[in-house]
Amino acid sequence: MSDLGHVLVLAGGLSYEREVSLRSGRRVSEALRAVGIPVETRDTDASLVPAVLADPPDAVFVTLHGGAGEDGAIRSVLELLSVPYVGADPDACRVAFDKPTAKAVVRSFGLRTPESVTLPKETFHDLGASAVLDRIVERLGLPLFVKPSRGGSALGASMVHTAQELPSAMVGCFAYGDTALIERYIEGVEVSVSVVDLGEGPVALPPVEIVPDAGVYDYASRYTAGHTEFFAPARLSPEVAQACAEMAVTAHTALGLRDVSRTDLIVDEAGLPYFLEVNVAPGMTETSLLPMAVEAAGDDLGTLCQALLEQAAARHSA
Repeated sequence: MSDLGHVLVLAGGLSYEREVSLRSGRRVSEALRAVGIPVETRDTDASLVPAVLADPPDAVFVTLHGGAGEDGAIRSVLELLSVPYVGADPDACRVAFDKPTAKAVVRSFGLRTPESVTLPKETFHDLGASAVLDRIVERLGLPLFVKPSRGGSALGASMVHTAQELPSAMVGCFAYGDTALIERYIEGVEVSVSVVDLGEGPVALPPVEIVPDAGVYDYASRYTAGHTEFFAPARLSPEVAQACAEMAVTAHTALGLRDVSRTDLIVDEAGLPYFLEVNVAPGMTETSLLPMAVEAAGDDLGTLCQALLEQAAARHSA
């Protein structure tokens, strides 16, 4: 029997990823109810704080993606309310959510990550877009991958095959954020490794291989059933799979994360994994990667979510 009498799942929010968040929250709520845990699902609006103060939950599961869901803001509010929650604390979230900062941190721990340039929109305005873009291509080569420095679900992200495509890619990126991360594109196998820590140290779940029909794992490929083929576990040699697992655990530890995270990697033709980014609030939808990894490990999503909530409640009590 669980001591969890009142669990709150936060879903929705006002980021570009609101619809994905609502789907994640629904999936987590259903999984918890399936194992007998009473669940209340709430959006992050003006009614949240009064409701939590009136009836404090035993623990909160945050399924907010992008913006306040992953930048530490909503977790700061939960700490002000003295409410326990699953996942990284606000400081760790702020570091992990900013992709260039996360890349710098994991690189200092010896992890391989694609060479990149990070530039705010103002730089192009002040220095002249054409001159700056020419230097980017000269420095990093082609192809490139452009994405907002903060945010997820591949919104504002695009592949650049030619120098002529770069300006429009930057415009698309800046529609979702004021700073762009431009990376050298690594040709290879896309892999996602989820990490779970239930009190005995972070453990990597089986890697999930991602094969999008469109060739790029964009928003439609992520959230439309049938647009991407997944392999869980990934079709990697034991040695490469182990290297991916170690990279994800190292990233989780280096960034000071806790409970659960998901690291996205690319494995090149030589079998070398590259760190791309980490997610502190992994998607939980029907096409999301963490639930696939849980299933591949022979575990149950509801049981895992329950254990994470119980751990958060116990941490708070201690």
